[in-house]
Amino acid sequence: MLADKLLELMRKKVSARSDEELPALEFGNYGFLTVLIRFHPELLWKVDDQKLSIFHAAVAHRHEKIFRLIYDIGARKDMIAAYKDENDNNILHLAGKLAPRIQLKIDSGAALQMQEELLWFKEVEVIVQPSYREMKNSEGKTPYLLFTEEHKELRQEAEKWMKHTASSCMVVATLICTMAFSATFTIPGGNDNNTGKPIFLHNRLFMIFTVSTALAVFSSATSVLMFLSILTSRYAEEDFLYSLPSRLVLGIGSLFVSIASMMVAFGATHFIFLGHDYARIAIPIAAFASGTVTLFALLQFPLLSDLIGHICSRSLLSHPEDRPLF
Repeated sequence: MLADKLLELMRKKVSARSDEELPALEFGNYGFLTVLIRFHPELLWKVDDQKLSIFHAAVAHRHEKIFRLIYDIGARKDMIAAYKDENDNNILHLAGKLAPRIQLKIDSGAALQMQEELLWFKEVEVIVQPSYREMKNSEGKTPYLLFTEEHKELRQEAEKWMKHTASSCMVVATLICTMAFSATFTIPGGNDNNTGKPIFLHNRLFMIFTVSTALAVFSSATSVLMFLSILTSRYAEEDFLYSLPSRLVLGIGSLFVSIASMMVAFGATHFIFLGHDYARIAIPIAAFASGTVTLFALLQFPLLSDLIGHICSRSLLSHPEDRPLF
């Protein structure tokens, strides 16, 4: 009796599609569909009035967990993936369409949204036959062409976002590189008139100053080069998959290291000048310097976390190892 009620509910849901949007609750209930398919495997072959199966609708509306079930049905997935809708769109065509706005807003920044769309398209591409990747729909468009047309505006927004972020960070990195380079020739305490060596050469704080200024120069120069490579990129669609995000991560990461190194050199210099006699003054100065680094890390952490999370994931979905539905 319960299974019959679930089946009837599912049929009502399938027949109640809207022309404007598909609510998330309609095909987004992973647990409900899992139980339902186990009771009624024939639902795998059912299509709605637009000839969309459960998996096709999941692809079109970015329900990852529902689409993941296609890996659990064995050889059936090849037959279901071959379905086409009323406009001759195969499942890869549906993946090539722009995601609903509510899905795009999950990621911060147009570049990450573009990367997410590319990852999703590549994920669905894995399950289709090679011939379907070049198959044309009723409008004569292949999945790749449809993806390019649907994501034209998003790609342009992603390019603007990436350029603006890179140019803003590049200004800061250039300033740090200039100051750190100048600091390497401004030795605290000066040189010995007889030997020409720094007076505080054997002071541990002087060595900290030397190492930190050198690290600030190298890291800031690396950051400048990374941001420069972003600004001069061709901004093709494939570049947003790994190339541009990886450069942005390296650029922001190097910028963080350069800021931290500069603050360490700043603190070490004040400790050298003030010494232990004025430690009460030097310690608050060092605390404020570390607060600046912490503030930068907190402000950039959400973006950096999203970038690293997308880069480290080879696939948008985590495929189950062995979890057959039947």
